[in-house]
Amino acid sequence: MVRLALLGLIGGLIQLSVVSQVTVFGVPADLTPLLVASVGFIAGSMTGAVFGFCLGLFIDVSLYQTLGVSSLVFTAIGYGAGRIRELRDPAHGLAPVAIGAAATAIAAVGFTLLQFLLGVDAPVSLLLLRELLLTVVLNTLLALPVYAIIRRALLPFLPEDPRRRRRRAYTTGGLSPISRA
Repeated sequence: MVRLALLGLIGGLIQLSVVSQVTVFGVPADLTPLLVASVGFIAGSMTGAVFGFCLGLFIDVSLYQTLGVSSLVFTAIGYGAGRIRELRDPAHGLAPVAIGAAATAIAAVGFTLLQFLLGVDAPVSLLLLRELLLTVVLNTLLALPVYAIIRRALLPFLPEDPRRRRRRAYTTGGLSPISRA
């Protein structure tokens, strides 16, 4: 729990102070949906939802935004990434990339939709769509390194998943029961 709190605090501070100031392809990267999706994908749906809520609340308070918008979106992202892990158990090495891209797209569309529903006046044009697509592309490129860092930080402290245990070799003198005639 302490490790998750430190991870959220450090990740939120890095996002707010460094990453949001650097632009690539004309848009800044957004590490927060990647953090939430990675935690949900590694630790499960409930942990991902709670982590998403807390990180979203931290971001809202830090930026003086409408409270609850980021929390709502990140809670859904963390829960969804955790449910994908619990239901499918994707073993492919690029699954975090797909989940990171989906989390970024859901976050971008969710923020836009919630701001529209709350009545925030903002110009809507093709530049908004361009920015959303470029942010998804940039975050897709960053998804695997972020996932690797989160996995390295959390995996030693999580209980072993029984679905991922390796089967032990038979100790019948080197022959398996299938090869006996």
